Amino acid sequence: MNRIVAIHLLNDYSGSPKVLMQLLKTWTGKNIEVHLFTSGGSTGFLSDLPKVARHLIWYRFSQNPLIKICNFFISQLFLTIKLLLFLKREDIIYINTVLPFGAAIAGKLRGCRIIYHIHETSVKPRIFKDFLFGIARLTASKGVFVSDYLMKKEPIVQNQVLLYNVLEREFAEKADQSHGIYGKEPIILMICSLKSYKGVDEFVKLAEINRTYLFKLVLNASQKEIDIYFKGKTLPDHLKIYPTQTDTHSFYREASIIVNLSRPDEWVETFGLTILEGMRYRLPAIVPPVGGITELVNENKNGFLINSADVYELSGKIHYLMCNEEIYKSFSESAYQKSLMFSEDYFEETCVQMISI
Repeated sequence: MNRIVAIHLLNDYSGSPKVLMQLLKTWTGKNIEVHLFTSGGSTGFLSDLPKVARHLIWYRFSQNPLIKICNFFISQLFLTIKLLLFLKREDIIYINTVLPFGAAIAGKLRGCRIIYHIHETSVKPRIFKDFLFGIARLTASKGVFVSDYLMKKEPIVQNQVLLYNVLEREFAEKADQSHGIYGKEPIILMICSLKSYKGVDEFVKLAEINRTYLFKLVLNASQKEIDIYFKGKTLPDHLKIYPTQTDTHSFYREASIIVNLSRPDEWVETFGLTILEGMRYRLPAIVPPVGGITELVNENKNGFLINSADVYELSGKIHYLMCNEEIYKSFSESAYQKSLMFSEDYFEETCVQMISI
């Protein structure tokens, strides 16, 4: 088997590096030589992976839009040069997300096979999205997509593979040791990035109009970033906000409902890994009515599809579930059964096949 050279720009605890971590573990478990190019200076799912040769690439994230875009293009220049010196023609280039376009350019110049793993569609501004997806269409040998919705929405090449995100076996086993929590303190949980388009403000509003429930918001951000975002805002006492967590099991274990409140007009969810994790913990889910996330949630069976702008409809569905024990238990069991479809066995079989064909 040829070497796999995987590239991911920003190593953190978000969904896309977590999926790449699962891929890398599967490939190294099959004794495939794997090299990873990713950012240093931060810890995340791609840190300290056994059997993976890690190469650091320069990248500095900034809140300033101008500095952010300059840093991005400088990082891709450095990445292109570094890979041109490193790559062999026989290598398989595995690009995680559309961002590391420098890897595609280097791989194309070296004559390598290039596989893109597409996680996103909501890239802004439009000219930036057209540029990144344009590079992908010019260079990709194969496209891997996290949902059927995304595969149809953003086709980049004829040779396409659907690879749903799945739960790690260890996570699933730990979740299966948990039991239903109906009757305990009602907790509404959301885990997401600290971005307004992720529905952070809507979650706060939802808490403000539902004072009989406890609301927990786990953000992929530092406490300093959280303090800056909410500076000057009065938050309800029954809303608890947490910074980045390396272990989220305790949050799922004590929760009653898992929600995703991304704004459909600003950010379309292409899958929804935190929703799947919550469903394994038997949590009914409330999610947006568009995108790949709708492939997880069946309306009025294991959850609801609701636009986050309608906080009063959201509130009504939460109340409906929490005040009807039999309905809650039915939704809970349906959520769990749906989660069983996204197994690591399916993931491992597919991710080995897609690099060998």
